[in-house]
Amino acid sequence: MIFCAAVFMLLLYSGGWEMPLFGEKADPSASGIMRVAYLPAYAAGFLLIALNPRNLFRVAIRQPFLILVMTVVAASYFWSIAPDVTARRGFAVICTTICGLALASRYKWAQLAEVVATTFAILIVASFIVCLAVPRIGVMVELFPGAWRGLWQEKNALGSLMALGFCLLAAAALLNPPRAKLWWGFAFLALVLVLMSTSKTSLVSLMLGGGAIVFVLIAQSGPAAASAVTWAGVTGVMLLTTFLLLAADVFFALLGKDATLTGRSKIWSAVMTQIEDRPWLGYGYAAVWDNKDAYSAFAWITKDAGFQAHHAHNSWLEQWLGMGFFGLIGWGLFYLQTMTLALISVFRDRGALLAFPFLVVYSLVTLTESIAVVYNDFRWALFVAFAAKLAFSDRQQDQA
Repeated sequence: MIFCAAVFMLLLYSGGWEMPLFGEKADPSASGIMRVAYLPAYAAGFLLIALNPRNLFRVAIRQPFLILVMTVVAASYFWSIAPDVTARRGFAVICTTICGLALASRYKWAQLAEVVATTFAILIVASFIVCLAVPRIGVMVELFPGAWRGLWQEKNALGSLMALGFCLLAAAALLNPPRAKLWWGFAFLALVLVLMSTSKTSLVSLMLGGGAIVFVLIAQSGPAAASAVTWAGVTGVMLLTTFLLLAADVFFALLGKDATLTGRSKIWSAVMTQIEDRPWLGYGYAAVWDNKDAYSAFAWITKDAGFQAHHAHNSWLEQWLGMGFFGLIGWGLFYLQTMTLALISVFRDRGALLAFPFLVVYSLVTLTESIAVVYNDFRWALFVAFAAKLAFSDRQQDQA
């Protein structure tokens, strides 16, 4: 029952039920019914906590920077340009974060991998059903005719999630040999969905995640191999960085993007202009993007960018815009702590097979999407779970 509760919670956070039930114009931020629909996810998380509340405390005290971020989220109510919005969404993101901590406090790496893998398996099956049996829901007909979008509103959402799904399903196969064939099979289906989404960026993310899995496997095969693959990895990152700096136009062409990253650079410039007005405290957590006043920050961002955006399309700018410099620093320190522990785990802990590939893909996506400190969000719940688990190893869990 507890396993089912965890899977149910993640399924709700995936948002895969929103578009099929409420249509393409579904807006969780504006729909009271859709907001209420997330309450069972919070309940499932608190059920996991109730079984062993002490472990939640043990996990939480190892995350001082996450506590700092949540404190800034709550405090931003007092200077928010929309206090009611910040209060509502702040409550939601705190609950989402607690649910991630609950997963880390409840499960060991292999078990957590199967919780996540089962969630993706259900999403994969449902996506194939809607794409093949109900194409009016699962296949795009306007902007990208023929591209699969599965349960979500557009193809990039399907591709991005399934790129993560491939990595996490592959990790579940490696961490749970008795069911390896099952999880490898679903990993292949996730790859098929990425290809059918026609999202080149998602395919690149999948390849990077797959490379990260290989990196972990080699690093843990012996000291000599670990040293060799580390130097190879450092060299590869330097070469890729050099390529991006010297031949960015070629890279964008390979991804089918222009130099503005489909208008993202215009959004970033417009957001930075607004940040300059309130750099220290920001405008309040999640308060900017629904404020339609003629002279609001959102109105100026829309004017400067030339079109309406729904978020900053960069997780770092999003924190600075909403929670100011203190929120940005809190998120940055939490991210740095997580990545440091992940790199250490690559050479010491089999759990790195699950956490490291996810974090590599997640880090890439943070540069072009706002996926950090997001309320009712699948990827944020998983990031918190893996970050907390990296600081609360299986051995520490057994001792507790």
